Amino acid sequence: MFYVYILYSPSLDKFYIGHTKNLEDTLKRHNTHRSGFRKFTKRASDWKLVYFEIFKDKIKAIKREKEIKRKKSRSYIEKLISDKIMIK
Repeated sequence: MFYVYILYSPSLDKFYIGHTKNLEDTLKRHNTHRSGFRKFTKRASDWKLVYFEIFKDKIKAIKREKEIKRKKSRSYIEKLISDKIMIK
């Protein structure tokens, strides 16, 4: 299984969108600034998982991640979060 996830940092009041195979490890790595993660998430240590979608294959997860990012809309992200978890 693969996941598209949205993290939220209260201190930055920002969202981060990504994809992964391991949600738990990915969240830990974002919050501890381990190598391999973007500069953007290194700006805070209070990232919280606020949304995720489950996919059977990596290609579908990557396509969905890009679809969400292309929207460039905070209101779209907030609507996804309010609708909660979707399984694909």
